[in-house]
Amino acid sequence: MIHLPGMAVTDHHFSVPLDHGAPESGEEITVFAREVVAPGPVRDDLPWLLYLQGGPGGKSPRPVRADGWLGHALRTHRVLLLDQRGTGRSTPVTAATAARLGEGLAPYLRHFRADAIVADAELIRRRLSGDRPWDTLGQSYGGFVTLTYLSRAPEGLRTCYVTGGLPGLTATADEVYARTYPRVKDKVERYYARFPGDVATVRAVAEHLAANDVRLPDGDRLTVRRLRTLGMALGTGDGAERVHWLFEGAWDGPALADAFLREVMALTSFVDNPLYGVFQEAIYAQGDGATAWAAERVMRDLPEFAPAAEPLLFTGEMFYPWMFREIAGLRPFREAAEALAKADDWPPLYDLARLAANEVPVAAIIYHDDMYVDAELSLRTARSVGNLRYWVTNEWEHDGVRASGDRVLSRLMDLAGGRV
Repeated sequence: MIHLPGMAVTDHHFSVPLDHGAPESGEEITVFAREVVAPGPVRDDLPWLLYLQGGPGGKSPRPVRADGWLGHALRTHRVLLLDQRGTGRSTPVTAATAARLGEGLAPYLRHFRADAIVADAELIRRRLSGDRPWDTLGQSYGGFVTLTYLSRAPEGLRTCYVTGGLPGLTATADEVYARTYPRVKDKVERYYARFPGDVATVRAVAEHLAANDVRLPDGDRLTVRRLRTLGMALGTGDGAERVHWLFEGAWDGPALADAFLREVMALTSFVDNPLYGVFQEAIYAQGDGATAWAAERVMRDLPEFAPAAEPLLFTGEMFYPWMFREIAGLRPFREAAEALAKADDWPPLYDLARLAANEVPVAAIIYHDDMYVDAELSLRTARSVGNLRYWVTNEWEHDGVRASGDRVLSRLMDLAGGRV
């Protein structure tokens, strides 16, 4: 155990089957989770709160102090920050993994979706607390995992909190992206309205990239389409500001500034979370055909997203085949990503009948203007899940659970407890 401001931290490592459907195969991976409790005498009777991080492919937060939602949760819970399989310290999927597995990478990665994460969580729950159910807090993709959890093992759950993460239960990847592009366009237009000078700045940078072979510090060529992926940031509360400050320092005389290129590389390399790209479309696949690079196919019919259109629009949380050819951090996963995009036999992640009959209390916040998760699909899901109460707001963007301090989690706890 180590002590940090306002909390005591204990690390846990669990051996789990790679394939929970065939544990007899003997192949295991390690899943890491960090237990966080308030300082002072440890109370073993406190309920557990399992935090499910967004992504896919995101590791759990590394806390430095007990503030925000975590500080609020520690008043009543022992918090478990789970590195979902393949992320952080949980047998991470890296370029070295790809090199080691070769053609076996795609079959290996099929064991890293929400159903496997739920199976890991159930094994961990029993090891930590016996048969006592626990609470969960699912942020973004963590909410998708929560709905899979309610579909497969509701007996392990006491109360579920979901922040910006109610998925469309039957929505295909094509439907998701058909809904996403207009929201991205709206966010980009709001960004340009807030910083009108950036319309010309972004276009000037794009024209420079089209006319010159500009290299990032890792050797990758910075192209216009890679530049456009910076729009992923625009769905957070301070995203427009961060993109603006980035472009404010774009130039060093007639050339692009080294600091600008270094930051663009860091924001678009995906070295630390390649699963984010590999699984971006696979999380929507449920035996309804191959995803087949849905984001790319949908964009072909949107002339406003053409590189020559004015203003130049950024893209959002989309991944395209070219990214696995041109980005060094994703290149080792190219063949696996292609194979997963062609797969048409993914098992379902949600049990619609079981969710309709759900008795576990669920409290969810739906961000009305969410760029990443469609509010209309979330509302449809909220009305399809039993014992679910929801709160719709445009006060925050997708990162509201963090940006609001403790207000979002506090409100959800009151909502689940019937206090509001």
